[in-house]
Amino acid sequence: MLTVGVEEEYLLLDAATGLPAARAGQVRRAADLQPAIDGSEVQRELLQAQLEIATPVCGSAAEIGAHLERLRHALGAAARAHDCRLAACATAPFTDRMPVPVTDTTRYRAMRADAPQLTDEQLITGMHVHVGVPDRDAGVAVLGRLRPWLPLLVALSANSPLWQGVDTGFASWRTVVFGRWPVSGVPPRFADARDYDDRIHALVRSGLIGDVGQLYWQVRLSERYPTVEIRAMDVQLRVDEAVMLAGLVRAVAAVALAGRSAGQGQGQPHGLPHPDRPPHPHPHQETLSAAVWYAARHGCTERLYDPIGGTLDSPPAVVGRVLQALGPALADNGDTDRVEPVLGRLLQDGNGAVRQRRELRRGGRAGLLDTVVEETDP
Repeated sequence: MLTVGVEEEYLLLDAATGLPAARAGQVRRAADLQPAIDGSEVQRELLQAQLEIATPVCGSAAEIGAHLERLRHALGAAARAHDCRLAACATAPFTDRMPVPVTDTTRYRAMRADAPQLTDEQLITGMHVHVGVPDRDAGVAVLGRLRPWLPLLVALSANSPLWQGVDTGFASWRTVVFGRWPVSGVPPRFADARDYDDRIHALVRSGLIGDVGQLYWQVRLSERYPTVEIRAMDVQLRVDEAVMLAGLVRAVAAVALAGRSAGQGQGQPHGLPHPDRPPHPHPHQETLSAAVWYAARHGCTERLYDPIGGTLDSPPAVVGRVLQALGPALADNGDTDRVEPVLGRLLQDGNGAVRQRRELRRGGRAGLLDTVVEETDP
């Protein structure tokens, strides 16, 4: 059973206006005083209206859910103490004319100086899943096998339709905003860990990026932990949706590692096998990039990119094939009950993007903000 850790980024919204509130320092200090939270679990982010939490290493979906609920509750209470609200929506739905200040660190000030408009518009929040791997070569193998799954993860997790007070027409506008950085989107294929490390450090040596922290691929190897870090997902409104996505990612990684142990190296197809069809070859980079854009645009309301067959199909058909292919791994990990029912509800009731739009139509700005806050920390 592979270990998992989850990081979630949140926005702080003013309680009265719903605008981003630059109170991350005060909220973090208030959270540190609560006995239910360890100060090391809460980190600053690029802008002063953002905070990030990180769960401990978890062995089960139940552990992930319990830690996320604990951390959201503690941060939510700290935010209320400073007249703002914790919001797990992946873009700030409403913004002011003045930009939110960057967090006062050398790295973040340098990013602001290098790309001021991009930095000002980073009012976006994601969810990162870390899956433990035995070594970096195994991590590169898992990274390669995860590439075809990125469009599906983007579509399922889409939770950022609004931007600066308007509906963007995209389900995940965060994916579009984040894709403007130099090294972002779907990563290329790598032969092994040495190839990966040579290429990422060459980017830094060339001066094209400041450090390896600026590798904003949707999946990458962690430089701090023995993990593969999947960064494609929007932060989720609800804890059970975050747990479902973590379970899916862990199942794909488990199958990838099992295939590698059985001798299926980098030369084998990356799509998981399906009993009714042969595995498709490595999808081309342009195919996956286009599929991610399609997923960001439509979410789950149109067709989904099938990571197994490499085609577009209806959401129920794709999810059915995915669950059939991942079923044994989900069962081995004890994640079936945390994944299948939530996926079924998501297809019926809609993901975060669908629900945000629905609430905006029903209750206007106030109704939307109430729903976001209530689902973030019920």
